[in-house]
Amino acid sequence: MSTVTTEPLLRYSRTQRHPRLRPRNSRLLNPASLNFRSKTVELLSNGASFCNFKPRHRVQPVRASSADAAVLDTFQSADVFFKETFSLIRTQRVEGKIFIRLDQGNDEAAWELTIGCNIPGKWILHWGVSLIEDNGSEWDQPPKSMRPPGSIPIKDYAIETPLKESSEQDIFYEVKINVIPNGEIAGINFVLKDEETGAWYQHRGRDFKVPLVDYLQDDGNMIGAKRDLGLWKGALGSLSNIILKKESSASKLQGSSSELEDTKQEKIFLEGFYEEQPITKEISFENSMTVSVQKSPETAKNLLYMETDLPGDVIVHWGVCRDDAKYWEIPKAPYPPETTVFKNKALRTLLQVPKEGGNGCSGLFTLDEEHEGFLFVLKLNESTWLKWLGNDFHIPLSGSGGLHSQPGQGQFDVLKAERATDTNEEISPVAYTEGIINEIRNLVSDISSEKSRKTKTKEAQESILQEIEKLAAEAYSIFRSSIPTFSEETISESKVQKPSVRICSGTGSGFEILCQGFNWESHRSGRWYMDLKQKATEISSMGFTVIWLPPPTESVSPEGYMPKDLYNLNSRYGSIDELKDLVKTLHEVGIKVLGDVVLNHRCATYQNPNGVWNIFGGRLNWDDRAVVADDPHFQGRGNKSSGDNFHAAPNIDHSQDFVREDIKEWLYWLREEIGYDGWRLDFVRGFWGGYVKDYMDSSEPYFAVGEYWDSLSYTYGEMDHNQDAHRQRIVDWINAANGTAGAFDVTTKGILHSALERCEYWRLSDEKGKPPGVVGWWPSRAVTFIENHDTGSTQGHWRFPRGKEMQGYAYILTHPGTPALFYDHIFSHYQSEIAALISVRNRNNVHCRSTVKIIKAERDVYAAIIDEKVAMKIGPGHFEPPSAPERWSLAIEGQDYKVWEAS
Repeated sequence: MSTVTTEPLLRYSRTQRHPRLRPRNSRLLNPASLNFRSKTVELLSNGASFCNFKPRHRVQPVRASSADAAVLDTFQSADVFFKETFSLIRTQRVEGKIFIRLDQGNDEAAWELTIGCNIPGKWILHWGVSLIEDNGSEWDQPPKSMRPPGSIPIKDYAIETPLKESSEQDIFYEVKINVIPNGEIAGINFVLKDEETGAWYQHRGRDFKVPLVDYLQDDGNMIGAKRDLGLWKGALGSLSNIILKKESSASKLQGSSSELEDTKQEKIFLEGFYEEQPITKEISFENSMTVSVQKSPETAKNLLYMETDLPGDVIVHWGVCRDDAKYWEIPKAPYPPETTVFKNKALRTLLQVPKEGGNGCSGLFTLDEEHEGFLFVLKLNESTWLKWLGNDFHIPLSGSGGLHSQPGQGQFDVLKAERATDTNEEISPVAYTEGIINEIRNLVSDISSEKSRKTKTKEAQESILQEIEKLAAEAYSIFRSSIPTFSEETISESKVQKPSVRICSGTGSGFEILCQGFNWESHRSGRWYMDLKQKATEISSMGFTVIWLPPPTESVSPEGYMPKDLYNLNSRYGSIDELKDLVKTLHEVGIKVLGDVVLNHRCATYQNPNGVWNIFGGRLNWDDRAVVADDPHFQGRGNKSSGDNFHAAPNIDHSQDFVREDIKEWLYWLREEIGYDGWRLDFVRGFWGGYVKDYMDSSEPYFAVGEYWDSLSYTYGEMDHNQDAHRQRIVDWINAANGTAGAFDVTTKGILHSALERCEYWRLSDEKGKPPGVVGWWPSRAVTFIENHDTGSTQGHWRFPRGKEMQGYAYILTHPGTPALFYDHIFSHYQSEIAALISVRNRNNVHCRSTVKIIKAERDVYAAIIDEKVAMKIGPGHFEPPSAPERWSLAIEGQDYKVWEAS
């Protein structure tokens, strides 16, 4: 049986054997052991939360003075001219455990297998059994007597059973399976699925297996394996207790097939075990903050009252401003209790716990009327600061009301609509919509006016238009997040397309067309930079706007993907001066340049005293603290890896502050010294996407794309139609990076493979009638492609179906997303057809967020209309676009593809 290949966050395990097996009613897991590590914070104007945990500790409450209490009483009784409630959504990485326990039931012949989890979620156990006569790793459905209530058959090989709330105090969810050893079932196989995120938790990328016979071959995924018999190595190299004993000797188990058959019939004795597996999950926590302002009737000063249910100690980092420029100033005293001055630039006030106690806190600020606004951010700890859509909160201190935001920073008037509803005022949806549209039109009209053209440079106008495009993306993201897109059985887009804290998408203008400017053999000439320079004008004339260059650093491998000294840019592709010259030439012909940066791993220069290569040289002379601790090949002294290890070279520990600071400085140097406009990020599965956000925020690329390569889902060797779990994992990475970079749409490439190779074009529509790849869920972050230096070229690891390349390009060049084209195809006999498709895309302004209407997705034909401007079809089947209301003219056709334009 084949399942979705999701890499679990399970690194180590702990096993306990009888007679020290914990009793059923004992506290197996202590919530205090959960480690809540805050990673990202997003502030939304709406959204739902998974759960709210109690704070781990509180400091002694700070009490307000009697004078402050009197002012607060006056405040609560007076008229308020400004009041806003902000929804604050915090994302935290929560560490918990999956546990597996085998207990003897009341009947000596009956046993009970318990599987559970202590992290909140909608957990589903996807499980089956292996029969003794089966070969390999195939699953079968268990007998009905083993199936817990609520179980649902999945085809003919598995069962899905929801985990229920546990009766044990410290465990959230569990499921119990009755096990009666009968000599027919060799083992129980399972994976744990979280329906809220779409993630599958496996055992080092494989199914968990609880063996019920003691002669199975261990393939590295057994739970509770015996160590003393020497038959198994254990589940994670240190697990030691399953728990099956037979009356026959170990030598008999290794005998002939007839002896083995006799052994299967002998009586089996089980021994209970208890085992834990670490698990981590990103969980959203929703809180709110209300800010109110009124004039004091006695002193004419402004009274600002702030209240929030955020847990723990909340510090307000604040100041005031005199005008819309929003320059921070420190106001005159008096200040609230527990206020300190921070570097003569701002004030910091610890919000007070209410007199009656509880988790919330509040503060009262008295401000002179000469100030125009109150500026602040919230500080939860040294690494967690809350802002509003990437800006400081700005509260007006006049009766004009409304939350002021920086121009072009994504402020949408959602809260105003909520206030009107609270006061029973009806807002016309048409008037509300037209008002926003008219404001955008007025802004565009101002840019295009004669006066504007005289006073604004071309660069300024382009900057404003790009900001409008980014705002449109944020508005679309909020709109999508408010509408259920998928059924409860799949992950909804509202959980993956959250508005960014900072609008810095790394997706350019949305009209980019990317050229991969090398292949696997490009290093062999020794002068690739100079060769490519000669083709710069030709590449630009074809319509490409961005080019991806090969890795520039000194490397152990000639292709550049085993970097050594990051600041040495003399590579097999050419010298640093030749690279600068190439970038300069590309800029002159209007092409942005992406550098291929390898951040996951780095080759060492020296060996440590044990002979392990983990000491680095050059300008970044790190020691083994920069290497992750859980890759045994390189004996690092850093922390555990936040992703998958690349075992060919030391994996870098991005949790180290000095590592991140050095990488950010290096990226900045590359931008300044070489002139790169953005990045292609290699092997981003190796480290947490939150670190990518940090690097993107620091280097501010025009465009960035990550290589998150993951296996699609297959059953019995055939690709599954539903690849939601696969694209969800890519989307999860993009979301972890806060949308600051896109990702290659591996899902779309894989589905195109099966659709074109097997003539199964129905695969190109998902269950909701949308494109089935990342481009169907988050098109602005999807970089579509059909081939690259790994999959094609001389490597050919996953080559696109031969002779069908132009069908693939007809698809990605007419659809949303950012299309990336491979060098070997651009400079081949396909060149004229590719140029014609690019021309159609550019003439009709097809962009990364264009809309797709799928007309046909049948066995032998796929057809769609994009933005009501372009119609296309691929496959040998027949399709002609409808004659009304548009009139269509054929723009280009080739073998099994056609593209039309609306005339």
